Amino acid sequence: MRDEKPLTDEAEKVAAQTVWKKCLDIIRDNINPQSFKTWFEPIVPLKLVDEEITIQVPSQFFYEWIEENYYTLLKRTIIDVIGRDAKLTYSVVVQQSPVEPVTVRLPQQPTEPPAVREIKTSRVALDFYKSNVHRYESYLNPKYVFDSFIKGDCNALAFAAAKSIAETPGKNTFNPLVLYGGVGLGKTHLAQAIGNAVRARQKAEMILYVSCEKFTLDFVNAIQTNRRSEFSAFYRNVDLLIIDDIQFFADKEKTQEEVFHIFNTLHQANKQIVLTCDRPIKELRGMEERLLSRFAWGLSADLQPPDYETRLAILQKKMEDNGASLPRDVIEFIATNVVSNIRELEGCLIKLMATASLHGCEIDLTLAKTVLKDIIRDRTVNITLEMIEKVVCDYYKLSPNDLKGKSRKQELALARQIAMFLGKTLTHSSFKTIGLHFGGRDHSTVIHAVNTIEKGQNESPEIRKDVEELKKRLEILAL
Repeated sequence: MRDEKPLTDEAEKVAAQTVWKKCLDIIRDNINPQSFKTWFEPIVPLKLVDEEITIQVPSQFFYEWIEENYYTLLKRTIIDVIGRDAKLTYSVVVQQSPVEPVTVRLPQQPTEPPAVREIKTSRVALDFYKSNVHRYESYLNPKYVFDSFIKGDCNALAFAAAKSIAETPGKNTFNPLVLYGGVGLGKTHLAQAIGNAVRARQKAEMILYVSCEKFTLDFVNAIQTNRRSEFSAFYRNVDLLIIDDIQFFADKEKTQEEVFHIFNTLHQANKQIVLTCDRPIKELRGMEERLLSRFAWGLSADLQPPDYETRLAILQKKMEDNGASLPRDVIEFIATNVVSNIRELEGCLIKLMATASLHGCEIDLTLAKTVLKDIIRDRTVNITLEMIEKVVCDYYKLSPNDLKGKSRKQELALARQIAMFLGKTLTHSSFKTIGLHFGGRDHSTVIHAVNTIEKGQNESPEIRKDVEELKKRLEILAL
């Protein structure tokens, strides 16, 4: 009897190896060789029981990267090889010891890339119209919660409004709540955090997050299958409706009409509506005026690019989540040079960690500059001394004559020194050229200014904040 279990375990392992080899053959043909070597060769198949395969990955970071970047490919491949009821379990190794497996049931993933949505639209649309409300899928990503969202001056209003809505959905003046801002600033995170908080506190029964694209595809499918009335009835029974990227409703007349009627029904029933878009409501084009007027009924809150302190906090939080520790100068290098996009911040961190993990090397500033050179573009060639002069004058409300003049008033001297410092760090100009530009000063004056501001950034939060804000404005101007 003692020999039977090892044989069973061995058979499960062999079966897993056979299936995984078939999967790898498909995956290899769909990604570049370096990505395949980096992210799929280290995976070890452990066992196959019924239609569930367990694979071992080296770390939590490795697991999250696979899920974030290769979920669609992996899902399709495993279903092709095993069958439509295939399930996947990850065994994540921490310090060379397997911990409790992380189970991912492929057909019920909370978020899916657009390609997967297109394949599953018909089935999902049909599932939507079941009378039993407990059978619907909210499509909320459980990782998007308030605790993992970094609040700063750039998003304070949006964050406060979102928290308020989560406490009293539908029973506040923020209905609808419109979150708007550029790509990668946290709109989707904050919108879904509302849904996850409401669900956790059981403040609403039916909660639905849906992208504009998915809503439109399901609506078209409902028309084609003569189920438009069921589609409409489903959405009108949602207690908290979150629609992402509403700017893509532009020029879709029938879809806008459906949204209009759903909006009216939910709003009159005091059901909460949360919308996100990439610009203020008044700047949306190709939308019906009656729809825009309703979108403007509640509160519109913008999310701006994060300031330097917020960028540092985001990077620190991401490191904590991944159990990583990076030198301070590396974090400051990333926070200083990536100014407009939170996703790009996280992307820099992940790329650094992946490189260090794969090559077994320490992360330092030299490695960071080498690895991130394609992400952190050198914009010094686009920034001129004239641009620095204009931005510094605007920021400190000075005239060019004030900046270049002989006055040694403290506020003027500081602005002049910062301008010289920016000239040396953001352009290829020599000390002599910078000195001549800012009032015909000697090169030694410029050297003194650069040294003073370098030291001042370490000792004075005000100076550091001013320098970072000026750099951000120059980066934007140089684009």
